Amino acid sequence: MDGEPTRDDVDALVGPATPHFAYQIRARVQELVAGLAEDHAVRRYAEEQIERLDRLGHASSKADEGPRESADRLGWDEIPSSAPADAPLPRRS
Repeated sequence: MDGEPTRDDVDALVGPATPHFAYQIRARVQELVAGLAEDHAVRRYAEEQIERLDRLGHASSKADEGPRESADRLGWDEIPSSAPADAPLPRRS
């Protein structure tokens, strides 16, 4: 890559992320910004996206678009794959 990474570069990696590939993409984002200073705006943005990818890795959907299903829906508690990235399933120790 020529020059410093940009927010667009981070977004290009994170945008198509799915739970299945969240950790691989997280590693690529970490590599992308590894050379930037801790207080660099793009690095701070990337770190926010890295946290999002970590949550996504424990979820089943980004749920960025569309309405949410109600958790009161019959059988909801029996669907472990219903967790969106902003409310992932609990981590197991």
